[in-house]
Amino acid sequence: MSRVDSTMSRAAIGGSNCKEYNNLRREILVSASAREQWVALLEDDQLVEIMFDRPDQGRLVGDIYLGRVDAVIPGIQAAFVDIGTEKAAFLHVSDLDWDDDEDENGNGGRRRRRKDFPPIQSKLQKGQQILVQVTKEPISTKGPRVTAQVSLPGRFMVYIPSSKHVGVSRKIDDRGERSRLRAMAKDIVPEGRAGVIIRTVGEEVTKDTLKREFKRLDGIWKKVEKKAKNAKAPMLIHGEAKLISGVIRDQFSDKFDAIRVDDRDVYSQIMQYVSDVAPELKERVHLYGGETPLFDEFGVRQGLQEAFQKRVDMKSGGYLIIEPTEALVSIDVNTGRYTGKKDPEKTILRTNMEAAREVARQLRLRDIGGIIVVDFIDMDEQSNRDRVLHELRSHLGRDRARTKAFEVSNLGLIEMTRQRVRPPVFDTLTTDCEHCGGAGRVYTPATMVRRIERSLVRAQGKEKKLVIRLHPDIAIEVLESEPDFLRRLQQRTKLELSFRDDPLLREDEFHLLAGPAETEVTEKYVVQ
Repeated sequence: MSRVDSTMSRAAIGGSNCKEYNNLRREILVSASAREQWVALLEDDQLVEIMFDRPDQGRLVGDIYLGRVDAVIPGIQAAFVDIGTEKAAFLHVSDLDWDDDEDENGNGGRRRRRKDFPPIQSKLQKGQQILVQVTKEPISTKGPRVTAQVSLPGRFMVYIPSSKHVGVSRKIDDRGERSRLRAMAKDIVPEGRAGVIIRTVGEEVTKDTLKREFKRLDGIWKKVEKKAKNAKAPMLIHGEAKLISGVIRDQFSDKFDAIRVDDRDVYSQIMQYVSDVAPELKERVHLYGGETPLFDEFGVRQGLQEAFQKRVDMKSGGYLIIEPTEALVSIDVNTGRYTGKKDPEKTILRTNMEAAREVARQLRLRDIGGIIVVDFIDMDEQSNRDRVLHELRSHLGRDRARTKAFEVSNLGLIEMTRQRVRPPVFDTLTTDCEHCGGAGRVYTPATMVRRIERSLVRAQGKEKKLVIRLHPDIAIEVLESEPDFLRRLQQRTKLELSFRDDPLLREDEFHLLAGPAETEVTEKYVVQ
C-alpha cells in the first residue's frame, strides 16, 4: 500500500476549509445499545455519513499487530503477513519505511517512485516477525492491508515513532498559526524520539496541552514496544479506539453545532472526555430523551434505507442510478421528469449541477471506495462541463476520505477515485440473496416454463409418472399461455404428468416428484 493509503486516523487529520462548508449546520448523532453502536453525521439536517460497530464486525483499521511474514512475492514487491485474521494481510514495499521528506497530512512524506524502493526481498524474509498496523479492512475476497509505518492518533496530534519530522496539517492555512504550531511541537518533542503531525483540530491549541498529549502518546508507544518485544506472532499489540471514541476524538470540534446521544452511559463518557480535552464544547453535548427514537426523529433511518436503493431521486425531478460492480462503481445521471421549458442546455446543466452535489453525498453516505465512473448528461459547452466538475470537486472537499476527480473525458464521463478503507455500508449490512445468488433478478415465468419442459424431456424413459410442483404464478402462466402443455409433453415423453402449485416455492423454483412416495428427482433431471 502507498503512503496515501494510510490509516483512517491519518486520513481524518483535517476537514474542508471552504467557507460554504464551514457555514453548514453540522451535528453528530450517537445511538448506542449493548450490541451495537451507530454514529450519524448530519449537514443541514441531511444525512451524509453513517458508521456502525457490532461485535461481529471486528473493526481492524488502526489496530497494531505483531505479524509473521508468510510469503514474500518479489514479482509484485509485496509480502503476505499472518496477523491472526482469516486471510493473511497484504504489505507493499512502499509501506516498509518512512520517507525523509515532511508531509503535513501524516501520509509519510512525498511519494517515492516504485523503482526508488529497495527490493522487498532484501527487507523481509519468510517467518520474520514484523510490527504492522491495519490500514484497510478485509474487502470481498481480499484480506486486510497493513503498513509498517505505525502511528498513534491523538486529538491534537498524530504520533509517528518511525519519523523524525514535525508537520502541521495543510488544512490549517494561516501561515502564522502554522509557524507557531510547528515551533511549539519541535520544542516539546525530544530530539530523535519521534515525529508528530499537528491535526486541524489542534489549531490554537496551547503548548501545555500539546505537551500532555505527546507525553500520553509516547507512553502508549513505549507500552507497545515492550509488549511486542515479549510477544509471539501473530498477536494484537494495541487496539484502536472504538467507533464512538474515535469519532469524538477525530471529528468533534467547534465546527459541529451539537452532538446528541441517546444512551446515558455513553453520554457520561463523552462528557468526561470533552471536559478533559475541550471543555468549551461541553454545552454542545446533549442527552436525547425524546419518546421517538433518536434516529427516527432526525430522519436517519429513512436516509439509511434510501442508501440501499439503486435509484436516487433528486429534487429537480432527475435521478441517479448507482450500480456497483467488481471492478468499479458506475453512476448514471438522468433528467427524469425534469425537462425544463425552452433551453435544453440549461436544463441539462441544472440537473448535472444537482447531480454533482448528490453524487458527492452518496459516496460518503454509502462509503463507496475504489474507482467510480459518473456518466453525466452530455453538455455541448465546455464552460458548463467545467462548472459541473468544479461543483463535484467542491463537494468532494467535504469528504474525510481522499478523493480525486479527473477532467471530463471525450465520452462525457468523469472518472474518479475514493479512498477505500472498509467495505461499503451496503455490503456490510446485507448479504447475497440465496434465491438469486446476488444477481437481484429471477427467471421470468416464460423462461421457467421452458426450463420445466427441458427437465421433463430429460426424464423420459427413466420414470413413468411425475408430479410438477411449482409456484402458483408459474402454474397460471402455463395454463393461460399453453393450455395444451401437459398433453403435449405427455405425448412426447410418454410420462403421466400433473401440476401441483405450492405458494411456498420461489417463482424461479420447481420440483419433479416421482413414485407413490413422490420422491424428489429434480436434481437428476433439471436442466439449468
